[in-house]
Amino acid sequence: MFVLDTRLQEDTWLIGDFPLCRLLLSNDSNYPWFVLVPRREGISELFQLNDDEQQLMWRETTALAKVLKGLFDADKMNVATLGNVVSQLHMHVIVRFQADVAWPGPVWGKHPAKLYSQAEVQAIRDRLKAVLGEGFTFLEGEL
Repeated sequence: MFVLDTRLQEDTWLIGDFPLCRLLLSNDSNYPWFVLVPRREGISELFQLNDDEQQLMWRETTALAKVLKGLFDADKMNVATLGNVVSQLHMHVIVRFQADVAWPGPVWGKHPAKLYSQAEVQAIRDRLKAVLGEGFTFLEGEL
């Protein structure tokens, strides 16, 4: 049974589900920072997914990155899976701007998180509803 890692639960806002991955919004408004987590039990590495699931995760990641780049008019998209702190497999999809507080460096550990208000999260959800197509299900979370 899929259970989201406690740290991811505490540090993100629930957005919804692609066919494989749960979509979360990192609670750091310094950057539009999204996290995809495959809804599979006990997976910490991409290669632990079967071949079809690996391809699906990449398709969902790519589709999300394309949508976010256009939606936020990004200068650069950062896509990464690290797992050094949270071992549950998750993919970071981070919208970057030359004017953001960490540019051009990585976002990790550069600046304290600037938490979203519920209204800011709802505004992002509303923007995503206009561009995420068929196959994505919005879920109600902590709003």
